[in-house]
Amino acid sequence: MSTFVIGMSGASGSVYGFELLRQLLGGGHRVHLTVTKEARFILKDELGIQWEGGPAQIQQAVLSEFPGSEVYYHDEQDMTAPIASGSVLTDAMVIAPCSMKTVAAIANGISSNLVERAADVTLKEGRPLIVVPRETPLSEIHLRNLLRLAQMRVKVMAAMPAFYHHPKTVQDLVHFIVGRVLDGLKVSHNLYRRWGS
Repeated sequence: MSTFVIGMSGASGSVYGFELLRQLLGGGHRVHLTVTKEARFILKDELGIQWEGGPAQIQQAVLSEFPGSEVYYHDEQDMTAPIASGSVLTDAMVIAPCSMKTVAAIANGISSNLVERAADVTLKEGRPLIVVPRETPLSEIHLRNLLRLAQMRVKVMAAMPAFYHHPKTVQDLVHFIVGRVLDGLKVSHNLYRRWGS
């Protein structure tokens, strides 16, 4: 199985990161997880998930959500975490949701927290990086920063669901985006009906 880094930053759409985490851990993959304090606030507000306290407490809370999984939580300020170093081998990183602040930091080489540093490491090591921005409308600054990421071979997978598979629930819409991210990671899934199938 593969080892992935999952970052969650402070944009609406925490369900995307949470569902991606659920799919990867349910598939037996190893995940290094780092979540900004803003993302933890949004998780609580949008999904009722409370990952609070110190790193050990949050690790236990994450494990209680995903018992028996190989998931390792790292505090956003812990620059000594394994994923802050390129010598630690991982297969890819996803930031979902990805705030425009985080997009700007990565595009400009700023590493003020572990989400940004892990993304910087992923880029410098030439590993796949996927960002799932969730913002609208997009300003010229947002678009320029997203273009810079795309020019660095970052996959920008904006949270824009399709409708050809006739979604009936919000979960169907979420599954489409998460499924596209899993496609980008080359992880098989059956989250949505593909075009023409």
